[in-house]
Amino acid sequence: MALLRRAVRLGPSLSSSSLIPPAILISCRALTTKLFVGGLSFYTTEKGLQEAFSQYGQVVEAQVVSDRVSDRSKGFGFVTFASQDEAHKAVEEMNGKALNGRVIFVDYAKPKSDYGGGVPIARGPPEVKIDG
Repeated sequence: MALLRRAVRLGPSLSSSSLIPPAILISCRALTTKLFVGGLSFYTTEKGLQEAFSQYGQVVEAQVVSDRVSDRSKGFGFVTFASQDEAHKAVEEMNGKALNGRVIFVDYAKPKSDYGGGVPIARGPPEVKIDG
């Protein structure tokens, strides 16, 4: 937190190439806004996504979601902006526009919900009924 306070004090002299990790900025709710981007081409990279959205403000993080097994893009991703105003401008300008030959859909990301994934509950072997 001390690093964050120092960064805020520095103000405008802070550059986008600063050493503040995105996780610190993301952890402070008021500082960032995350957008969902759907309909991405399978060839869209995180760098390409960041470049496309950076014209609307400071992109803190750009992420293209990939399948665990095939490592191929699932066709959607997330872009995190440094301010709500920049994110709002990006939603208005980029929603319905073409990116890498595909029309993309941009909206505010919804909070992650627990789908009960992870390690399954071990219930043991089935019970054997013995008649007798």
